[in-house]
Amino acid sequence: MSRRANRLTIKNKTLKKLIIGILIAIIALIAIIVVGNNIPEKQPEGINLVINNNNVTERLKQDIKIEDNVIYISMEDVKNFFDKYIYQDENTGKIVTTYEKKIASLELGNETIEINGAEKTIYAPAKEENGTIYLPISEMEDVYNVEINNIQETNIITMDSLDREQIKAYTTKDVKINGKARSLFSGKVETVEKGNWVIYITETEKGWAKVRTQDGKIGYVKPNKLTNFVTEREEMQEEKQIEGKVNLVWDYFSEHATAPDRSGETIDGVNVVSPSFFYIDTEGQFNENVGDEGVRYIEWAHSNGYKVWPMVSNSGAGIDTTSQLINDYNARQELIENIVNMCMQYDLDGINMDFENMYQDDKDAYSRLLIELVPRLKEIGLVTSVDVTAPDGSETWSLCFDRHVLGDVADYIMFMAYDQYGTSSTKAGTTAGFNWVETNLKKFLETEEIESNKIVLGVPFYTRLWTEQNGEVVSKTVNMNSVDEVLPSDVARNWDDNLKQDYAEYTEGNAVKKMWIEDLRSIEAKVSLVKQYKLGGVAAWEKDRETEGTWEIIKNAIQ
Repeated sequence: MSRRANRLTIKNKTLKKLIIGILIAIIALIAIIVVGNNIPEKQPEGINLVINNNNVTERLKQDIKIEDNVIYISMEDVKNFFDKYIYQDENTGKIVTTYEKKIASLELGNETIEINGAEKTIYAPAKEENGTIYLPISEMEDVYNVEINNIQETNIITMDSLDREQIKAYTTKDVKINGKARSLFSGKVETVEKGNWVIYITETEKGWAKVRTQDGKIGYVKPNKLTNFVTEREEMQEEKQIEGKVNLVWDYFSEHATAPDRSGETIDGVNVVSPSFFYIDTEGQFNENVGDEGVRYIEWAHSNGYKVWPMVSNSGAGIDTTSQLINDYNARQELIENIVNMCMQYDLDGINMDFENMYQDDKDAYSRLLIELVPRLKEIGLVTSVDVTAPDGSETWSLCFDRHVLGDVADYIMFMAYDQYGTSSTKAGTTAGFNWVETNLKKFLETEEIESNKIVLGVPFYTRLWTEQNGEVVSKTVNMNSVDEVLPSDVARNWDDNLKQDYAEYTEGNAVKKMWIEDLRSIEAKVSLVKQYKLGGVAAWEKDRETEGTWEIIKNAIQ
């Protein structure tokens, strides 16, 4: 062979090796990119936990324990996956957990659990190991409304919420379940034989079906390889008691009076009335003020299509008694039991919690009361609404509420958007200026992060006449329907566009009189915020203080 031919042969071999090397590199790169992105979901060593078709094993804070077929998970993980408000009461030692329509309590080492006031025996108690509390989750399926399966062959535990939809489908032939929603180089999770079922989870954007096998493994398959889709369980939809906006009016009468006779009366647009039926006394005891008059009141309301959410007030208790009540777990449960019994006895539709004048340090204790009350009321189909003040006041008037938590657990938060300048104010001012109302409303939405459709805007059917004399300031309440009787007819009324109110000022002897007027124009301006911020509705304080035409304005503004 000539030297030239030999050189060409060597060159061709080198080129061939180079091409082969490049091809190998390309194939390796494709393998890294494709296979690396298509490996099955990581199955860590030990037990895997799948909750509602999601493998949450890597999010566990503590290992799952199984003893005598009882599944334990840590209290930390219960908090993470089921109940962010679970806690251990420091006085009783009880572990208290709530979920949707259930409140349960159990003690370390005690083989009983109390669920919604009824005791039940469990086969394994809660326990503590190395400072970590473990709950027998498999004994608490009815608390968290889940179905739990321990699939020992694959070391997977599945937990499925019974209020969620579940669909099963059957394979048309032997099917490879892929680790990712791709076919090329996709890692295999499992092969499901023809005619076996899988749980159908969803269809991906790329046209694959996400499924869960009988072994608890999650993967992907083409939908055309599945047939006979069967809905095993429908998704439970919570029925709303009020369709559209809430239009509530508080109907106050003291604990020493009786419910008003409203037979033959209707209130245009109103769909909820809140009479003052229940209160806490100076001893911290729950009292009712229903009587025969209250029964007739409820019948009148229901006959007109109004829901009845009576107030539960602490106004008679005082700040110290309230503190003792809400900080005592057993006292809270007794109060809750009384409320539930009264609601059932009188065929009520909900409750309006009106606790005011509380210590700032009791903020969490009051939240606990609502956290524990709401599931009991949900169980019997009742609504929980909670009255709160603007988040810009004093410790006992404003800072005593955790609005974010209350807004999270309750059905409605009633923002009492009034008493901007109240009876204790040393300076004359408006009861509810529009700019102040809107500013605080934004705090509810942005700072407190409460869902807008849960916020019900409270508006006042009253104002105050202020008297300034000799350096002192006093006021008296004036109902909307009495303003014209109180203000002299020759006093000018000047519109303040920031407050969206008329302002009047005049002298009487040595005194200066001031009034920021609540009337149809001021109410209309405030309730316009309901539509603007997509709020849950309006609540008015209180019945019989309004002027003619008020209800029509509110109804038109929120429809």
